[in-house]
Amino acid sequence: MRYSMVIDLKRCIGCYACSVACRAEKATNTGIMFARVQRLEWGTYPSVKRMALPLLCMHCKEPACLEVCPTGATQKRDDGIVWVDKDLCMGCRYCMLACPYAARMFYDKEITYFDNGRTPYEEVGTPNHVEGTVEKCDFCMDRLAQDLEPACVANCITKARIFGDMEDPNSEVSKLIRDKGAAPLNPEFGTEPSVHYLPP
Repeated sequence: MRYSMVIDLKRCIGCYACSVACRAEKATNTGIMFARVQRLEWGTYPSVKRMALPLLCMHCKEPACLEVCPTGATQKRDDGIVWVDKDLCMGCRYCMLACPYAARMFYDKEITYFDNGRTPYEEVGTPNHVEGTVEKCDFCMDRLAQDLEPACVANCITKARIFGDMEDPNSEVSKLIRDKGAAPLNPEFGTEPSVHYLPP
């Protein structure tokens, strides 16, 4: 098994539901985004094109971040999920430099949304984060353990995100990669990402 995600760029409307769902699920700090949406624009008037490009950790088969981690905090599971063990991370940020997709964030210190302290939501979510460590998307491992889709997939209003096992030839993601030409970003990096995109 190797978990994979296919993002259909024709369906993505750049609504940021994935970003909001991720933040709500993970209770990330201000400025930390595991699910980002980059706006691209090219061409010259009047022939200008725009596109929303969702970005997240690519859960590479050959992750560059794993190779440089000096403590073994960056790990890869048998199902292909790359994750960070906060108990082992010493915050050196080598992995952030090594990641060609800029998918890792450093949790420097807690920043509450309001000056008068934590909200009830932050009281629940903040203890899941450790100051001085690196964080990233983990395909919502806790949700997968409950047979639930990642939060970004479950909350995509246009169903632009498809999640499944890319090694199962009958899975939807496998068919989209094999039959519809879904491809990773920057394959020349040689990391063999698990996230693929259908062209706009």
